[in-house]
Amino acid sequence: MGSIRALVVDDSQAMRRNIMGALQRMGGFVFDEAVDGVDALKKFSEGSFDIVLTDINMPQMDGLKLVRHIRTALGKTDIPIVVITTESAEEDRNRAMKLGANAYLVKPVQAREVQDAVRSLLHLES
Repeated sequence: MGSIRALVVDDSQAMRRNIMGALQRMGGFVFDEAVDGVDALKKFSEGSFDIVLTDINMPQMDGLKLVRHIRTALGKTDIPIVVITTESAEEDRNRAMKLGANAYLVKPVQAREVQDAVRSLLHLES
């Protein structure tokens, strides 16, 4: 398998860097970044991704709308989506999962948690 294409969506550049840093340590990833859901959908029109990691609270289009859009409008049901957010309430988690997220991590998130979620969703060896 070649490079794993990951789309990291968060309005915080520091958070995008943290997530990409965690995945970089695993090796084999190439990244695309987006600042919100609208930007992320633009990236989808330019190429395809093996996994999406997204925040919920972002300007223009939040992460939940993005998840729904990827699943319904784009019809991409096979791409794993990891939501990484400060929203820790159970109903937020349930809503994200119902919309099609595959994993839900609460900030502050450890690199290990991100790596474990991605490994599990992409069926990678640790």
